[in-house]
Amino acid sequence: MTLTRRFITVALPALLIAWPVNAHHGWRWTDDGRFELTGVITEARLGNPHGVLTLDAEGEIWKAEVGQPWRNERAGLSDAMLAPGTEVTIIGKRAADPNELLVKAEAVGIAGKLYELYPERL
Repeated sequence: MTLTRRFITVALPALLIAWPVNAHHGWRWTDDGRFELTGVITEARLGNPHGVLTLDAEGEIWKAEVGQPWRNERAGLSDAMLAPGTEVTIIGKRAADPNELLVKAEAVGIAGKLYELYPERL
């Protein structure tokens, strides 16, 4: 069996089975409650499949998933608004695992204005 065929028949199915468990797409990995976090952006990786902000929230380093570029734009957010140094309030769902400092944003507050990424969820 060639290496390519072995990968396709053995490794690829195993990866596809394991991948959804570790992926943070969708909402299945989040807690049911509403969560609010305020912090300063220290890093922003914006793009597909969704943007990720690193926030310093009173000395704790959190990751916040924001929307895809089209969703951020539809909400009125630009990449420049999510630049390092900006204070934001994330409203959404935190990771179900309390040891994981991760939140999925339903809305982002900047300078007193709320940008609703998922208005149907608020």
